[in-house]
Amino acid sequence: MKKKILIADDEQNIVISLEFLMKREGYEVTIANDGDEAVQRIRGDRPDLVLLDVMMPKKSGFDVCQEVRADPALAAVRILMLTAKGRDTEVTKGLALGADAYMTKPFSTKELVEKVRSLLEA
Repeated sequence: MKKKILIADDEQNIVISLEFLMKREGYEVTIANDGDEAVQRIRGDRPDLVLLDVMMPKKSGFDVCQEVRADPALAAVRILMLTAKGRDTEVTKGLALGADAYMTKPFSTKELVEKVRSLLEA
C-alpha cells in the first residue's frame, strides 16, 4: 500500500518540486496551500506524513502541528517541519510542539528523501 504524504506549503514552486519528488519516490501526494486547509486534509485524509511549512497563511505550521498533536486520533501522523528559519529557537519550538523532525530550506532533495523514508519506516 502506498504511503500518503500531505505537502502543506503556500509557495507553489516548492509544492511543485516536492510533489514531483515524493511521487517519484512512490508516495501518494495531496496538497494544502494554507494552515486551515492543512488541518482539514490531515483530519480527512489521515496522511502518514505531513511536510509542513512553518510560515503559511491562516495558520502557521506551528499552529497546525499543535492542533494535530492535540488530537489523539491523529497521533500516528508524522510531521516534518520545513522552514526558511533555521534558528535554534524555531527548531526547538517545532520539536516541542510535537514535530517529528525539522529541515531548513534550502535542503538537498537527497537529504529530504532520506528523512522522509526514515520517518515513514519508524
